[in-house]
Amino acid sequence: MPRFSVIVPAYKVQAYLHECLGSVLGQSYADLELIVVDDRSPDVCGAIADEFAALDPRVRPLGLPENLGPGGARNAGVRAAAGDYLVFLDGDDTLAPDALRAIADRLKETGEPDVLVHGFARTDWTGARLRDEGAGHLGERGPAPFVLADRPELLRLPALAQNKVCRREFVQSGGPAFPAGRHEGTPWTYQLLLTAESIVTLDRVCVLRRPRLPAGGERHFDLFEQYDRLFAFLGERPGLDEWRPVLFRRMADHLTAVFTGPGRPPRGSRAEFLRRARALHRRHRAPDTPVPPRLSAAVERRHPLRARLRDALVRLGAHRTYRALGLTRRIAQRAARLATRLGRLLRTAALRLHYRVQRRLPLRADRAVFAAYGGHGHSCNPGALESAFRELAPHIRTAWAARPEHHHTVPPATRRLTPGTAAYWTALARSKYLVDNDAFDRRLVKRRGQVLVQTQHGTPLKHMGLDLCERPAAGGNLDAAELLRDAGSWDYVVSANRHATLTWERVHPGSYTTLEYGHPRNDVFQQATSADVARLRESLGVPRGSVAILYAPTHRDYRRGQAPELDLERVLRRLGPRFVVLARAHHRQPGPLGEGARIIDVSGHPSVEKLCLASDALVTDYSSIMFDYAVLDRPVVVHTPDPEAYEAARGTYFDLRAFPPGAVARSEDELIDIFATGHWRGSRSAQLRAAFRERFCPHDDGRAAERVVRHVVLGEPGTPPVAPPESRHPVPSAADSLERPLLATVPRPSGPLTVTVADSH
Repeated sequence: MPRFSVIVPAYKVQAYLHECLGSVLGQSYADLELIVVDDRSPDVCGAIADEFAALDPRVRPLGLPENLGPGGARNAGVRAAAGDYLVFLDGDDTLAPDALRAIADRLKETGEPDVLVHGFARTDWTGARLRDEGAGHLGERGPAPFVLADRPELLRLPALAQNKVCRREFVQSGGPAFPAGRHEGTPWTYQLLLTAESIVTLDRVCVLRRPRLPAGGERHFDLFEQYDRLFAFLGERPGLDEWRPVLFRRMADHLTAVFTGPGRPPRGSRAEFLRRARALHRRHRAPDTPVPPRLSAAVERRHPLRARLRDALVRLGAHRTYRALGLTRRIAQRAARLATRLGRLLRTAALRLHYRVQRRLPLRADRAVFAAYGGHGHSCNPGALESAFRELAPHIRTAWAARPEHHHTVPPATRRLTPGTAAYWTALARSKYLVDNDAFDRRLVKRRGQVLVQTQHGTPLKHMGLDLCERPAAGGNLDAAELLRDAGSWDYVVSANRHATLTWERVHPGSYTTLEYGHPRNDVFQQATSADVARLRESLGVPRGSVAILYAPTHRDYRRGQAPELDLERVLRRLGPRFVVLARAHHRQPGPLGEGARIIDVSGHPSVEKLCLASDALVTDYSSIMFDYAVLDRPVVVHTPDPEAYEAARGTYFDLRAFPPGAVARSEDELIDIFATGHWRGSRSAQLRAAFRERFCPHDDGRAAERVVRHVVLGEPGTPPVAPPESRHPVPSAADSLERPLLATVPRPSGPLTVTVADSH
């Protein structure tokens, strides 16, 4: 008897069935049977099931003599099932990796409940995941298992079979069967939850649902019959009368969502849909049942009056009134858009005039404006320089330009500016010093006497600037003329090392002066203490004694979707409970890099430098963060699963595999092996890191920002001198439970160090 019976009805899904069945058979938990129900599909679904059965004895094809629809096909699979628990998938769904193992563990620890409700995610056409809005109801809240009365919010979850795992004996011995129709999951879900004597939840995405075109047409009319079945079921069981108002409210929300959603009924049948909705309301609303208050909490928060009015019109079946109000709303929206556009044009013209007037007023030699990443908060090299301005040149008043949502990151002593406001344009026109790590505002007109400092935001590894002209996948909408105009206005460019200097001067040609002083943002690495590191780890939720791995991959220009390169949950499971991952997604990544108890999503953290300090090792690919992390003299592991594709699309300035900052993994299994064997912090990795630091971190002694300020503001070039490497002390790790220190200082070799890379191990 297998642990799981996975039931997959197959009808016109031949293009997706291979992936679906493969996701089941490839599970790390192999105690299962896979029942593929061919619902008399006119394509080759049945033949695909037979092919899988010939290769794997766990596959059981089941052909039906006639088409029964998804409900009838699932019922046939339930009757044929022999597993302890039933798992339902559609033929175009997939099981997430290790989903069955997580489900099996949860069932075992909660005493074999009747029903387990887990999470699911919808994937868009790029492969990005969008988790269901109701996932917040799946967390731990009190003891488990429980009954529905203890957690009635589960009724707000989507009424699907694919997010439920059911005990087979419970279903076969009196549990609900799937009805016919397109919305068979609606009455089945509510009946299942109402009759189950023990329920548990699993806050984990176990099923990935493929995007589908909106199911319009006449198929939504099936809802009326399904809700009639549900309320007939309640009528047969007087003990469930208390649930009638709740389910009536869910029905009203469901009908309103269908009528107003993207897959709404066609125009010619909307009046009929509303007429039948009104009849259904009157048929099942008890006299003391309150009027359904909202479509959803989110809609009511944004538009409370609209949500209530829409619900009322659907409930009353007022089709003509609904159409008239819709037309009025569209006219009002168009008028509002025109008024907004006109107001925007007038405001833009007024700001342009204001900026021109301000440019004719005298410069203020005691003012400086800073910005980073096109309006982000106080961070990176400009952030370090702004702090140095206040400390070393207190006579200069500093201001930071950032969008309002980032104002909280700006120090209290610094003025906050919102881009596009009159105060912002006044500051740009009147301030002597302008500092940024990205392109300056393209509308900026540099005045005589103004000093523009471009700090960049990392040592270049991947191709940048003019080198992207011949790489359209990476260059995108690169405007070379605009780039040259911007670079031509710079007075100074801050560089971390000779490689960066030579690269920036070639790909951003201009008459500026390069300040090869190190990266100001890395000064904090030499200034932080062990207590600072411990506080950072505690604030991030890193367990005491854990080994924290910072995972920070870069963007893939050759991919439309940005699926994670690593299965972080699998990596952590293989490495053991001592490891945790601080997962920082690239700002162009559509979602988090992973989910799990030991995966801490730090994508929104404002300071990458603090994340570096809080971690014990770095895993990255082609991100420039490796050059900054090397300053810490902590282990770095490079994960490069796609060197040929990345080189063809973006390209790098040197072969990272030939001169890495540490061990190199070409696959996920190699990465696991590097950490499992200790090679990530072995002597070989230390030698590679020492050579990398010597080449790319010669000036990062904790005083780079001071050198820039003394040169640009105080007129003291070259002071203070760069401290020799042997006098710099790396910050100790807070992972105090290790048998030996993780971050021992690596002695500098007495002679030249020859590095030969033959294998990543």
